[in-house]
Amino acid sequence: MKKIIFFAAALFALASCSKEDIKMTATVDMAGEWYVTIDGVDEDGNLPDDDYADFFGDGRIHLNTFNTSANTETEMWVSDMGNGEYINYQGKVKIDLKSLTFATDGAVENIYDEDGGTMTIEGGKILLGAGHQNNGAPADSIVFYLSLEGDPYPAAYGFSKYRISGIRYSGLAEND
Repeated sequence: MKKIIFFAAALFALASCSKEDIKMTATVDMAGEWYVTIDGVDEDGNLPDDDYADFFGDGRIHLNTFNTSANTETEMWVSDMGNGEYINYQGKVKIDLKSLTFATDGAVENIYDEDGGTMTIEGGKILLGAGHQNNGAPADSIVFYLSLEGDPYPAAYGFSKYRISGIRYSGLAEND
């Protein structure tokens, strides 16, 4: 009888230790942390001059893309998480998971603009394996064009918008 009770207890213990599948977010293929640079570009997305590459001289900064609270397959957030010294932005974009593209639907609220300004993102793409980490390993890359309402820099310096581009953050010190 003791053997039967012990065996039943052991089975119960093993059954209660089963792992539950972790569910991914709807935007898992597009979500992530990125290292990006900010370039000032003309209307066609070209650098008017080499001085516009890494326009603010920040080097690489972190950018996040992540699901909305609704966790749908049609939208996500794009945010520099307040990392920029000169510009900051966060807004919802429409996404296409099949083509890994994203853009705002016209101008949308820029969460980081205290005056209630808007932002526009166009031409957003995630390119699987198209970039390289500092250690030579392949990495996903990201690129999009950003315009901010009321931003004084484009008019003052003669460019149209920002090109934000970079690679997926690896978390490895050798790639920082």
